Amino acid sequence: MTAIKVPPLGESIVEATVSRWLKHEGDAVSPGESLVELETDKITVEVPAMLQGRLVKRLHAEGDIVKVDDVLCEIDEAVAALPVEQETGQPRVLAPSPGHSPAVSMAAAPEPSPKSAPRASPAAQRTAEDHGVDLRQVEGTGRGGVVSKADVLDELNRASAPVASIAAAPPPRLVPPAPSPAGLSGTPRETREKLSTRRRRMAEHLLEAQHATAHLTTFNEIDMSTIAALRQRLKGRIETTHGIKLSFMPFFVKAACLALREIPSVNAQMDGDSIVYKHYVHMGIAVASEGGLVVPVIRDADRKSILEVGRELTAMAQKAREGKLTMDDLTGGSFTITNGGVFGSLVSTPILNYPQVGILGLHKIQDRPVAVDGRVEIRPMMYVALSYDHRIIEGQHAVLFLVRVKELMEDPGAMLVE
Repeated sequence: MTAIKVPPLGESIVEATVSRWLKHEGDAVSPGESLVELETDKITVEVPAMLQGRLVKRLHAEGDIVKVDDVLCEIDEAVAALPVEQETGQPRVLAPSPGHSPAVSMAAAPEPSPKSAPRASPAAQRTAEDHGVDLRQVEGTGRGGVVSKADVLDELNRASAPVASIAAAPPPRLVPPAPSPAGLSGTPRETREKLSTRRRRMAEHLLEAQHATAHLTTFNEIDMSTIAALRQRLKGRIETTHGIKLSFMPFFVKAACLALREIPSVNAQMDGDSIVYKHYVHMGIAVASEGGLVVPVIRDADRKSILEVGRELTAMAQKAREGKLTMDDLTGGSFTITNGGVFGSLVSTPILNYPQVGILGLHKIQDRPVAVDGRVEIRPMMYVALSYDHRIIEGQHAVLFLVRVKELMEDPGAMLVE
């Protein structure tokens, strides 16, 4: 009997929630096959089997909190499983263990089916269930033929073309749908849902940021007409030549990196009674995923071109949609940018990603009348916000940082010179 334990979850993470069991007691398992999903405050971790055998006991239920090295389940490697037909409903048959008659076991074996369901990742299984896709019809491109979520989405594209938005991850459901009043359909007027580890830890981090910092926010607005015209002129050629869709975010990353170089306190960190100034920019970009908000990090963003940043952003967004972000992708950031404008937010006060001391909030681009050279014109305008820790960052420096970002975005040629 072999015990499967909670693996190391990453720096400073000591517990997780059992979010979903992928195998039942009595199921056959193979080396590398996922047994259970664990949800931390940053990522969802799949715990694989390390040997061939049968899962004989699950020691924790879905929703339980587990710590590193806790035993999750037990596998009996002495009982190897014969192939099991997934669709016929026939009983599962295990290879004979010592003391059992081979003839009896063979007599009970089900007839093989023409094609059984392939191995698939949990994300692929969920997507297939949500959209009614038969996994047996999907060709797996993962290691060993494993079907990934991207494979299921490709199958959906082929089956329902021309649907252009199918590959995009659905927005996170922030609030559960309101139930009908009691008595009309028998649905209770209130429901209760236990906080997941990720949601609970996020709440703790947000409260820590509010309580441990002198939290202030300053605002400005940017005329996006010049950068929008530049993007419109370049995006087709960049997509054709480099295979990436050029958004506004790489420009904001570049502008923020240049502004951080001029105002280094915004890229610093408190360490006891010392201030640590970082002479690099590991830029965190807040991304909405199926599991909630995550902040993957572009390392040494200050040393990368706008195209290189755009390429990494595309790769990070793809990994977030597929649930493939690792702890290395999510740790070590020195400054963060969050874009509430993609959801329609006009103005907000972002909360610091503690222990960072600055976060830049972007918002919806909206046509507004503005005064230009003594006359009123309609321009695409965006409000931007910088939340900062006033213990380290002077109010003057916060304002100057945001003004510098504004100047660079309104005159993007200056970024090329820099």
